[in-house]
Amino acid sequence: MTEEQYSAFLAYFIPDYAEEIASNYARSMNDALKQAETEIAHSLPDGPRTKGHSLCTIADSDLQAVIGYVWYRPDEVSRSVFIYDFSILPEHRAKGQGKAALLALENMLAKEGYREIKLRVAADNGRAQHVYQAGGFRITGINMAKQIRNSPNN
Repeated sequence: MTEEQYSAFLAYFIPDYAEEIASNYARSMNDALKQAETEIAHSLPDGPRTKGHSLCTIADSDLQAVIGYVWYRPDEVSRSVFIYDFSILPEHRAKGQGKAALLALENMLAKEGYREIKLRVAADNGRAQHVYQAGGFRITGINMAKQIRNSPNN
């Protein structure tokens, strides 16, 4: 991913991730945007050159256009990768391109000797859950969260 492509990725990723934070963690959109910006700055301090992370564009050769992004971190010891973000841009969804891109990623990783792909998907993201399950992923756990309210004893 080039610096220019990284800027486009951030322009998509930060608001999209903030919506997920706001929806799943009952945060205001303003707070969710701040959290998304803080997390991405912490996770990718050197942008697309951050060591240990792979950021890639997903391109459609027929359209000669970027249709999405994938961000993952390989683990050489376990020969697995963890996907932090896999997204097909809204105007390219529901055309089978997500499934095709996921399969292409899996084939590329298999050739590189990786044996497992892991990821987390938001509970309210049925579209993504469908794509992953159609691609052979299975549910391995459930993330849970609870807001701690201030009490008079604190």
